[in-house]
Amino acid sequence: MQITCDDLYASDGQISEDEASFDVDQHPMEKVGWVEGALSELTYEHRLNVMENVRNKISAFETALLDEHHIFSSKLQFVAKDYEALSEMDRRLDMQYQRKIAEALDDHLISIRRDHEHRSQIEERRIRCDAALELAERTERAFLEEICLETNRTEPEVHPKVIEDVGKKKEKTAELEAQRKDVEEAAEENTSENVKNIATGHQKVSGQTAEFGQDVHNSSQSAGSTHFGSAEITNQEVRKSQLESMGKGISLFQLLVSGRSIKAAKNALDIEKERSMLYMELAVKNEALGLGTKTEYKRLEIEIYRTIMTISGLEKNVRAKVDNLIKLIDNSPYPTISIAIFAKEIINRYVVLAHKKSSIPYSYGRVIVLVTSQVPLAMDIILAELNKNCIYTVPKHLAYSQSDFLNKSAYCTAIGYQVEEDGKIETDSSYLNRLCAYMKLYGAIVQTEVEGFQNMHGHREGWAWLARLLNAVPANLYTAAALNAFLEVAGFVLHRRYKHHFEKLLNILTGDFLKPLDEGLQSHIVVTQLCSYVKSKSYLSEPEGRHLADHLRSNTAVI
Repeated sequence: MQITCDDLYASDGQISEDEASFDVDQHPMEKVGWVEGALSELTYEHRLNVMENVRNKISAFETALLDEHHIFSSKLQFVAKDYEALSEMDRRLDMQYQRKIAEALDDHLISIRRDHEHRSQIEERRIRCDAALELAERTERAFLEEICLETNRTEPEVHPKVIEDVGKKKEKTAELEAQRKDVEEAAEENTSENVKNIATGHQKVSGQTAEFGQDVHNSSQSAGSTHFGSAEITNQEVRKSQLESMGKGISLFQLLVSGRSIKAAKNALDIEKERSMLYMELAVKNEALGLGTKTEYKRLEIEIYRTIMTISGLEKNVRAKVDNLIKLIDNSPYPTISIAIFAKEIINRYVVLAHKKSSIPYSYGRVIVLVTSQVPLAMDIILAELNKNCIYTVPKHLAYSQSDFLNKSAYCTAIGYQVEEDGKIETDSSYLNRLCAYMKLYGAIVQTEVEGFQNMHGHREGWAWLARLLNAVPANLYTAAALNAFLEVAGFVLHRRYKHHFEKLLNILTGDFLKPLDEGLQSHIVVTQLCSYVKSKSYLSEPEGRHLADHLRSNTAVI
């Protein structure tokens, strides 16, 4: 294949012209020396190095600027999160503060409502007593009119006999009234000014109870004079049967009327009388409702017993049992029956466990205070139950007298000794142990303080009890045991509340109160423990078991 390049052909003359034109445009470098060349190279290299350094510094500055920007952004985010956390904390604290204010206001309103309910109950009882007295008076007048009509219709010989019977009963009633007034005057003379000052806060209640007791006595007079034949059952017979059912060998009604054997302060007896009447009124009401005969009552009794049986020394356990007991009482169709069952079962269960652990009185006392703060009537029933089982919780003492008691066994039964299955009276040590158990429970109730809850029978009542015992009750083995058990549990709180006044009372105890004891009793272990408690100032240290545990010890033990 042959390629022709006719169009590209150039003559020599033309080529030479082009070369000539190139020669004209060229500017060749002049020749320089090696020094100038080296300097030029060094200058070029220096310029390159400077440019490289500038680029590196710019890159470093850009990197540092980015890092600073990231750090600043992260710090801004941290500040924003911290601000949100502080705002949330302030909001929560504000909500908690508002909640506490609301709870405090609610507790205050609840305490006011409970106090109002308690006063309303007292007023209702007074109104019912007045109504019962008025009814008894009307019944008496109607019955006397019926007697007059009956005697006018019958033979003349019957009329003098009826009049003679009525006259004898009136004379007997007047004699009992005179004896009661003598005892009240003697008790009032024995009560010192110290007791009067302590009981100032209770004058209103004592006045109401005194009026209540006088109304009851007047109604018993009216009812006693209306007894005629076997068809009519009087109010006095009903009250006698109820008091005899308390398990006493000698009727407490007769002892309260005669009063020759009782050693106690007048206001203490008045308060006990009010509680006793309220207790009997509740018993009659519950009996009318069919207590112990219906299946639902027995089921309720079992539930209350199971709840009380599982009370322990843990704070959470006590709170749970209190809530359950309050629900059982409030949800019951007959709350009075629930209250009576609760009062009886908690005291019976406590006596069984009293000497097994030092925290038992405090845990049971705490349950009683928390439940009765919601159900005020239960406190009166529990105290009446304690007064019935242990007369030294009043406080009062029955002195032995052959004119008032058939024999020594009757006296022991009257002050609380129990009769065993074989018919024998229990031993002194057994009775003293049970007496101390009741007094420790009473002391635990008195000294219990729970924030946000009102103790219906607190340290003021405990202080009054102590003064009444030292001023109106004689010193003997039983009163010394009761005093020792009470101080072991409640002495710490009473000293914290009354300071040197409490110490003055203890000085009276070791000085004037225990001096009349016989030499044999002076060396008794109970009296020795009481004197040791005062001399060693054991009331300065908190008793063991007073603070309930938060958890079981076995949970925190190292294995």
